[in-house]
Amino acid sequence: MRNNLLLVAFVRVARPVLYFLLFLAFAGVANAQFPADTSRKVYVLRPDRVFDGEQMHEGWQVLVRGRFIEAAGPPNTIKAPEGAVVIDLHGATLLPGLIEGHSHLFLHPYNETPWDDQVLKESRAERTARAVVHARQTLLAGFTTVRDLGTEGAGYDDVGLKESIEKGIIPGPRMLCATRAIVATGSYGPKELANDLETPHGAAEADGLEGVTKEVRTQIGHGADLIKVYADYRWGLHGVAQPTFTVGELKKIVEVAASSGREVVVHSSTTEGMRRAIEAGVNTIEHGEGGNPELFAAMKAKNIALCPTLAAGEAILGYNGWKKGVDPDPARIRAKKENFRQALAAGVTICMGGDVGVYTHGTNAREMEDMVEYGMKPLDVLLSATSVNADVFHIADHVGRVKPGLFADLLVVEGDPSANISQIRKVVWVMKDGVLYYP
Repeated sequence: MRNNLLLVAFVRVARPVLYFLLFLAFAGVANAQFPADTSRKVYVLRPDRVFDGEQMHEGWQVLVRGRFIEAAGPPNTIKAPEGAVVIDLHGATLLPGLIEGHSHLFLHPYNETPWDDQVLKESRAERTARAVVHARQTLLAGFTTVRDLGTEGAGYDDVGLKESIEKGIIPGPRMLCATRAIVATGSYGPKELANDLETPHGAAEADGLEGVTKEVRTQIGHGADLIKVYADYRWGLHGVAQPTFTVGELKKIVEVAASSGREVVVHSSTTEGMRRAIEAGVNTIEHGEGGNPELFAAMKAKNIALCPTLAAGEAILGYNGWKKGVDPDPARIRAKKENFRQALAAGVTICMGGDVGVYTHGTNAREMEDMVEYGMKPLDVLLSATSVNADVFHIADHVGRVKPGLFADLLVVEGDPSANISQIRKVVWVMKDGVLYYP
């Protein structure tokens, strides 16, 4: 009897400890490959080919020490240090970690939940939880840096997400944050409730020189790495897109942002909105459906880049019933292809950025495939997603190339994506800061 009582007492005391140990064990198994190794080692990487962000090299090797790339070149120029981990990658291509130029980590596809409902009905806790998952999916798809262009109603939570990634609390890409973005009063949504009810908006409203000055400084104070502004929006008669800010207001936004070393990103889908943005001297124009040869020539002359977001337009049409590859191209797609062709012909710098969040995070490569389909060569698309984006976003001192001294943000894929861009989806592993992650 006494032994039985002792056994019962032992079980009562030991059970919580046992459960805790089991929890740790299962958690370890669940996360064993993410990341594969939390220590930063010395690696010698031996793929069949290396795309260094500018050109493809057969038979190159890459030496990584800790967080940084130490050397890259032919085998006879690299000596494996004692204790280095040598990884042979037969049949594979090594590239710089890809850079997503237009992301919304706090959004998810509109065919799951409409944009209005995401802004009005999803809690900030839910939206942040989703963003954590989206960040992980993005990293595992090979995108080690993102330019996140607005939280769409989630305030400054992108800055908190970025800081959590930087502290190692959660896995994810490096982030360039736009925080709330700036819109003219009355132009942006949601607008589904009665006109006399004040509802949350997807961006910050500001007007006039003093108003936009204050809002730019407010966003910078909350951690914005760049300023995003809507030069036009669907607020014209019958919902037609029309310009919002004046040239003077846009110039003031650029002036105030530039005084702090920050760039201005502009949403524009109208000819007049693009004209005003170009005159104001912005850094990039997103979407750009209002472009024409004259405007693209002006963009080229002012070194303003275009982020065309091809995949988002296709995704929205798909949600409305269009079946790509089965149905004929709608007028909107035909116009977008011509628009993109004109930009290429004018020599405009093209950034890779798909407006991901409108469609599924982790499928960022969809934009790269569309860029090839719409007229770019696969090698040029790889350039756009690496060194071009790094140069345009002013982060080339850190990422975007396989180059000594840069962060060890690398991607290995099966096959040769310069021959078939869809190989970029076949991820072997991703390295960020010298740490390996397996999808």
